[in-house]
Amino acid sequence: MGRLTTHVLDTARGQPGAGIRVDVYALDGERRLLKTVLTNHDGRCDQPLLEGAELGVGHYELVFHVGAYFAANGVEAPSPRFVDEVALRFGVAEPAQHYHVPLLVSPYSYSTYRGS
Repeated sequence: MGRLTTHVLDTARGQPGAGIRVDVYALDGERRLLKTVLTNHDGRCDQPLLEGAELGVGHYELVFHVGAYFAANGVEAPSPRFVDEVALRFGVAEPAQHYHVPLLVSPYSYSTYRGS
């Protein structure tokens, strides 16, 4: 059974990104919000973002609300923040596989990759 998972690492502080809101969208002709979750103390979500029949062939978007996370943790930044909401768009070609989309983030940069 396929699934979509994520985790967030705060590279500026060298720790998991705990309490970050993540919005999950399907991009199938229109942008549809599927769910909103929060990362746990380990920067991960307690359940897969999507799994089984929820995950189909198509395009998806994850929006990580990292500006609010940095503000809540006392990280000073100019207004507006350089990195506020990180939107990652990606395609799912094989929905029976595991798609892991991690985010490494700081107040001034971010990166991602397809993990395992």
